[in-house]
Amino acid sequence: MQTILGAGGPIADELVRELHRHYTHDIRLVSRHPSAVNETDELVSADLTDAEATLRAVAGSDVVYLTVGLPMDSQLWEEKFPAMMHNTIAAVKEHGAKLVFFDNTYMYAGTPTPQTEDTEFEPNGRKGTVRAQLATMLLDEMAAGTVDALIGRAPEFYGPGKTKSWTNALVFDRIRAGKRPFVPVSATTRRSLIWTPDASRALALLGNSPDAFGTTWHLPIDRNRLTYREMIDVASKVTGRRIGYTVLPRAVFAAGARFVPALREAHELLPRYRGDNLFDASKFARRFPDFQVTPYRQGIENILALS
Repeated sequence: MQTILGAGGPIADELVRELHRHYTHDIRLVSRHPSAVNETDELVSADLTDAEATLRAVAGSDVVYLTVGLPMDSQLWEEKFPAMMHNTIAAVKEHGAKLVFFDNTYMYAGTPTPQTEDTEFEPNGRKGTVRAQLATMLLDEMAAGTVDALIGRAPEFYGPGKTKSWTNALVFDRIRAGKRPFVPVSATTRRSLIWTPDASRALALLGNSPDAFGTTWHLPIDRNRLTYREMIDVASKVTGRRIGYTVLPRAVFAAGARFVPALREAHELLPRYRGDNLFDASKFARRFPDFQVTPYRQGIENILALS
């Protein structure tokens, strides 16, 4: 049995499909209101902040994937995420399951220094502090040998369907709608973005590779990092129309943050758009040289296919 805690998001849904295609049909989906992706999926309703419910959800599992997400709300993250991680660790210990934790890069400083699996945690705000706390909780258990786990860490998303990110919302969704895209902070710094189906395929591969456990993995990206200006140029070629763009400087976000809660919550992420964002996934590439990463042009073509 392979179990997804936090089913229903774009990463989890594609993870379920990948597991079903290549690894197992014995899959359990866990969330407050789970819905099947494949006909054979087992559905379990559970609140992961409830320790007993989490124990029941994990029972009988061989591999557990923790992919749960929450709205961009610092207080909610501080209240919910540590409890979810604590309960998940306790559950996999109790039932002898392996754990795959899907993580992000909010705990990194957001400087142009290349980010590797050994990069120190230097969060810029409350949400980054929570993510550092979660990763540290699990790393401490891994170091103590009390859980058999791995961390799969991803940079900012871009992708099809329900993918949520600044890049999708400000750039590609607006292009699809025939609107002028907005570029956060700078159009000339190199971006490290992960195609969401690639992230899910990589998680499934790691979770079914016994030697991958016991460490952190940066999930695979197209190493030909593009700037937003270059991405929009690709979009112009794909759509056959000239696309202009507007750069939103940090001052605009700062001003808006006083009135718009969503901008206030996102403010701590701005440093990563000021300079190059160099997420290094070479460790994964060395271990899994046959993994096919989606190139930016192909990803952009797929996003804009219906525009």
